[in-house]
Order: sequence, then C-alpha cells, then structure tokens
Amino acid sequence: MIANAALQEVQADIAKACKIARREVDEVTLIAISKTHQADAIVPLLDAGQRVFGENRVQEAQGKWPALKERYDGIELHLVGQLQSNKADDAVALFDAIHSLDRPSLVKGLAKAMDKAGRRIPCFVQVNIGAEEQKGGCAIADVPGLLEQARGADIPLAGLMCVPPFGIEPAPFFALLDKMARDNGLDGRSMGMSGDYETAIMLGATHIRVGTALFGERG
Repeated sequence: MIANAALQEVQADIAKACKIARREVDEVTLIAISKTHQADAIVPLLDAGQRVFGENRVQEAQGKWPALKERYDGIELHLVGQLQSNKADDAVALFDAIHSLDRPSLVKGLAKAMDKAGRRIPCFVQVNIGAEEQKGGCAIADVPGLLEQARGADIPLAGLMCVPPFGIEPAPFFALLDKMARDNGLDGRSMGMSGDYETAIMLGATHIRVGTALFGERG
C-alpha cells in the first residue's frame, strides 16, 4: 500500500508539472530507479502497475530481473549507470534502453554486441552537462561527433541524458540539454530525479529517473 501511495503521489506531481508546462502526461516516462533494492521491494511497485525500471549495474540487474520478468508482463528495463565496454554483450541482452553512451569505445562495443544479438537497443548519449571531472558523460563539445559515430554504427539514438551538478539550481542545465537535443534533432531528454523531476518536466524532460520518492531513503 505504501508503494502504491508513493507511485500515485509521483504520478500526481508529473500530471501537475505537465499541466503547467502545457504538455501531455504521456509525453513523460517515469523510470523507477530500483538500484540497490531487492525483488521484495520492487514487487509492490509492479503490483501497483509500474512497468519501467532503471538499474545502475549490469551484474546487479542480472541477479533480480530475469525472475521478475517471468512473473510480470511488459517490464521495460533501462540501464542508467556507467557501462564498461566489456559488459556490452550482457547489457544488450538484458536491457531495453541504455542511458549512458558517452565515448567512442562504447559505441564500438555496443554496435558489436547489438550485431551479435540481432537486436538494436535505443541509447541516450550521456552529456557531462556541468563539466565535472569526476562524472561520466561526453563533453558538450564532443556530443555532435559522438552522435555521428553512433548513427554510423546503426545505434538507435533515443536522445540525450544528464545529471546536473549536485547542490546547484538544475534548471539552467536542463534547459541546456533541451536545447542540445533540439539542435541535434533528438526527441528524448533523460533528465530529472527525485528532487527535481518537476523542474525537468517543465523544461522538456521525456524520461525522469525517480528512486527515493518511490522507494524511500536507502538505509
């Protein structure tokens, strides 16, 4: 019941933000970030109707999602964390979308894995929107070149993804990602988390990545 209430509250916030932004609710995909949470914490959200989930690590996802996919129809799994090139085969086998394409070596690794698996996985190019040394993501100046490489490798491009710097007003970073997506002819903007997803929606987010607001604070 708690999971159902949390989901309803987030859905209500999404609807409110969409109304203010004069957008349709179905323009925004809610990705429930289930990283570090075991199956018993995920099941209540599945029972409440949530079907799109996000994980940070391939190995962790492999340990819990195959069994859940057997129990529930229509699950869509997104990889939102950094991906090592040597895990590309596993990622392509398990996930339905990847949000962390950020370098040429990963373009090559994913293209090879997709060719081998015979399936194409939509990818978001992750942008290091705040130019932070410790964060993953493609430098802003390098985005057009990486997009060109991905298109040349026949990787379906879903859009751009970012994580704004912590503790700074996120709106300017969301606005910048929205402009970059427009300038590069991309539809998707994966941006906004538990603390700022309403702002992200007002600035064009198509995919929001919400964990704490749905699962509660991690212990």
